[in-house]
Amino acid sequence: MKQGRTLAVTAVSASVLVIAAGLAYMRFGHTVAVPIVEAVQGKVTQRVVGPGTLQARIPVTIAARLTAAVRELNADVGDTVKRGQELAVLDDRDLAARRGVVSGQQVALARNLDAAEAAVAKAQAELELARSKQRRDAELLSKGFVSQAVLDASNAAASVAAANLDSARAARSARSADAQTLVQEARYADTVLSFARIAAPMDGVIIARQAEVGSMVVPGSTLFRMVDPATLWVAMRVDESVVGRVRVGQAASIRMRTGETLPGTVARIARQSDAATRELDVNVAFDVPPARFAIDQEAEVSLVAGDLDGIVVPLASLTRDRAGRQGVLVVLDSRTEFRPVQTGTSDAHGVLIAKGLTAGERVVAKAEDVRSGVRVRALDAPAR
Repeated sequence: MKQGRTLAVTAVSASVLVIAAGLAYMRFGHTVAVPIVEAVQGKVTQRVVGPGTLQARIPVTIAARLTAAVRELNADVGDTVKRGQELAVLDDRDLAARRGVVSGQQVALARNLDAAEAAVAKAQAELELARSKQRRDAELLSKGFVSQAVLDASNAAASVAAANLDSARAARSARSADAQTLVQEARYADTVLSFARIAAPMDGVIIARQAEVGSMVVPGSTLFRMVDPATLWVAMRVDESVVGRVRVGQAASIRMRTGETLPGTVARIARQSDAATRELDVNVAFDVPPARFAIDQEAEVSLVAGDLDGIVVPLASLTRDRAGRQGVLVVLDSRTEFRPVQTGTSDAHGVLIAKGLTAGERVVAKAEDVRSGVRVRALDAPAR
């Protein structure tokens, strides 16, 4: 019995020794091959990244200018149209009838104007005849062949003829004024009649159709909305804290929800910030507009805001300790040691270390799955 208890104690002691030896080997003897780099003075590309929506710089709403029924619609959503292309036709029968009435009035007035011209010519001839008789009677009176009463009658007839001529000329002027008024009415009727045929005001793409054949529209009713694809841009939301890094003309990368990535350029920076979100719009124009798009489509924009100098390590060098602090694993005497650091700007490959590391110190390049306090060697170094 006593001998069995002794064997059990011996076995437990041996197990403890094996475990202790294993732990000692892992801590003091075993080395892990990891990629190791030196922190160096370098540059990191500074980027400003933010969400945005696709907008058109020049959206155009095509609306009715008449109260009428829609007779034809010659375009639909997604159609590419040219400036001047007929998009819709409204019922214009009443307008055409009104134009016909004006045309009839113009014909009748032209006849009246001809009559007024003839009346002026007649009055002119009568005045000349009356003045001729007046001169003849005055000569006869001087020779004693007629009485003063005859000359007085000639004078009166000449005055009446002159008054008739003035009246005929006034009537002709009135008819001419009426003709000019009808010209303006005809021009107005033609203009209103032209509103029944609605054409595209520019080259572009129809993005909305808000009427159907047979529907009644009134002035201001939207028929179509269209945009020029060449004016598409992304309205990006940028926080006030980083907008100082943004400049008009900076290069940008626009990633659409479809996965397509397109180059762009900062075209405009807003000067009005949102009081609630403390953000403002930065409009980024496409270098080449997307072939397929939708207004208000989401996108992510990345702006290149220049390079910053500092201590640079690979982005994968960053890790966190059990307390959640961010840092790197510094290699000292072949052993890793966690070092908390403050970081700055980063790009796809490197990150600036603002505080906690100096140039020349060696760090684990890929800190994932590597712990603090273990012996390490460079991945390409021979095992010892």
